[in-house]
Amino acid sequence: MSPRAAWRLESLGFAEVYDYTPGEADWFAYGWPMEGAGAALPRVGAVARLDMPHCARAERIGEVRDRVQAVQWEVCAVVNEEMVVLGLLRAPDLEADPDAAVEQIMRAGPATYRPDALVSDVLERLRKREVGGVLVTRSDGTLLGWLRRDDAERTAASGNPG
Repeated sequence: MSPRAAWRLESLGFAEVYDYTPGEADWFAYGWPMEGAGAALPRVGAVARLDMPHCARAERIGEVRDRVQAVQWEVCAVVNEEMVVLGLLRAPDLEADPDAAVEQIMRAGPATYRPDALVSDVLERLRKREVGGVLVTRSDGTLLGWLRRDDAERTAASGNPG
């Protein structure tokens, strides 16, 4: 079970939730240094914006909208106390009833990518799904940032490693 799923189950009142033990793949999924022929390829972790706004499930949409718009973002990650991603708010969600709790409006279980994913692979999926960005999390589900499609496009066009 993924750490994100485990945290979500725990928040719903399940008492015995178990997590996996990390291995070599987790090293890369955390965005830690790589060696070898593929190490210079552009990776999501090098391009993702780390200043993504985040909020808690119990906050009110109006408060979150004001905070997100003040920093000129259109998305907000919903996280728990440990910064594990539980959901996502996109621009239309931020226009919901300002008194509604974030948990009522958020998109639960959003797609996420690890920092070691190739920018070219993720960009292909962003184009196919016609979305403007995607969450980037570590293998334990903690928020790293947001990969904007336009940033991925620039990186891919330049051939820059990130």
